[in-house]
Amino acid sequence: MTRRLLAGMALIGTMLASGCTSLSSSTLDAFRLVGRNQASVSAEQVAANRFPQAQLQAPSLDAVLVLGYVDAGRQAWYAGKHAIFWMDARGLVTGMSGMGRRIESHIIGTSPFDDLTAVRDTVEFKRTYDTIPDYQFGVEAVSTLKRNREESVRILDRRMRLVRFDERVDGPGFTLKNTYWADPASGFIWKSRQHLAPDYAIEVTQLKPYRSTKD
Repeated sequence: MTRRLLAGMALIGTMLASGCTSLSSSTLDAFRLVGRNQASVSAEQVAANRFPQAQLQAPSLDAVLVLGYVDAGRQAWYAGKHAIFWMDARGLVTGMSGMGRRIESHIIGTSPFDDLTAVRDTVEFKRTYDTIPDYQFGVEAVSTLKRNREESVRILDRRMRLVRFDERVDGPGFTLKNTYWADPASGFIWKSRQHLAPDYAIEVTQLKPYRSTKD
């Protein structure tokens, strides 16, 4: 997928968010999955939509995400007109903006998610959280990520053998638990249950991952 096409998707997302009614029917087809319940999304529907897609479950929101654009490796995924969720190239969700909130999570120093295949046991690292409207910035927490066994995970109409990673996050006044299921060969995260903030947990499943032209 070219940068021009991704930029066009970003423009479409902006038009949808602003309520623009001049979109063609073919353009709207690219977004027709957005906002549907997971039970109503089939493998055939996902395959028929040429854009990368992911299933999202979040507080007050159950939607199919559609990739809008990629900027310096940071992916912006649209949940219709409701919100934008950011991911990195490895499938880790790093933040969101919408529904009156903005959340960003940062890993200090080298991130173990850059290469989960190198995590053989347990690693420790630090995170920070920025949240609005709470106006809390740089809230530090210590994370412990542990590699576990492979598990069978069903995504649409196929079963995948994925490695499970469990993360414990200890911060000022909170303890969080995140879980990731990653490809044992590449470390790509196909499914995750993670907290973007102490009070905001999500589940994301990749239905049709984004692959850059160099992949």
